[in-house]
Amino acid sequence: MSSEFPVIDPDAIANLRELSPGDDSFLIEIIQTYSEDTPKRIEEARAAFAAGDTATFIRATHTIKGSSSNLGAERLRRTAERFEHSARKTGLAGMAQAAAELEAEFARTRAALLELI
Repeated sequence: MSSEFPVIDPDAIANLRELSPGDDSFLIEIIQTYSEDTPKRIEEARAAFAAGDTATFIRATHTIKGSSSNLGAERLRRTAERFEHSARKTGLAGMAQAAAELEAEFARTRAALLELI
């Protein structure tokens, strides 16, 4: 994914912090939930690819896109969106590396999020 986009959008984090000023417990809870759920969705995408299940693959990447957007995980959102749109257009052709790419981007995202708390 291009480095022209931030791993984490600082404005999104600022907006989440504004929801409970002076207390990062809400932000921490969101980061923890995201950190636990996203690997499950990546594994779901991997299994769907292996099974040739385009609909489940699309749903998994769509979920990753949405949750990443909510947290300002811009690069992972864009990566998931690219795979989702491609699968909608052409099915699972060319998606062999999708899960590995999502995992790598999630690792960068998770590291950046953990620096915030």
